[in-house]
Amino acid sequence: MHILRLPEVSQATGLSRSTIYRLVQTGNFPPSLKLTARTIGWHSKDIDTWIAARAATSKDQADD
Repeated sequence: MHILRLPEVSQATGLSRSTIYRLVQTGNFPPSLKLTARTIGWHSKDIDTWIAARAATSKDQADD
């Protein structure tokens, strides 16, 4: 299992830090893991799954 830190998640998704945090709060993005008192990360598999779901949704909307 690989843990991604915020800069890696931001780069992979193309989303800003504030957008990622807002999506997490609304339940529209995978929750972060608390690694230390001041450090969070995300499972790489969760981020890959989220990206794939967004791509599938985008493709479905384009096919309509």
